[in-house]
Amino acid sequence: DPFIIMFAVPMGLPGVILILFLTDTTLSTASLMGIIMMFGIVVSNGVLLVDYTNVLRRRGALLQNAVVTAARTRLRPILMTSLATIFGLLPMAIGLGTGGETNAPLARAVVGGLSVSTLLTVFLIPTLYMSLEEWVPRDLEEERHHSTPVTPSAVATTE
Repeated sequence: DPFIIMFAVPMGLPGVILILFLTDTTLSTASLMGIIMMFGIVVSNGVLLVDYTNVLRRRGALLQNAVVTAARTRLRPILMTSLATIFGLLPMAIGLGTGGETNAPLARAVVGGLSVSTLLTVFLIPTLYMSLEEWVPRDLEEERHHSTPVTPSAVATTE
């Protein structure tokens, strides 16, 4: 699962390169920080998708049904997260306000990377999940029996 999730991370780099090129923005410390921010959002989108697919598989869903259902169910939260971030950073990416041009490379990197990676994540993560699962099948029944149940006392001690 970590491989599938981390596969989504470099998918945003073409968008970052493209937007920095189109806006004639140099690769600076601010834009590198934006790339790191974009990586975090991309990873969380991948976790949403892969985790829900695993939940459906543990409940007994067939591979294809689990992947399609997870992609369909998690599409809205992934799009909402990405679009809220993109639209929220647009004024900063344009460079509006005091000091706007200083922070613009950060926002441009996030906007460009997230725009491309969101589209690629929604389509490529389910495809990669199915391909890897068919190539190296896991015994989900075995995982179900070896997982440690969460007890109320365990939750109380961690809070």
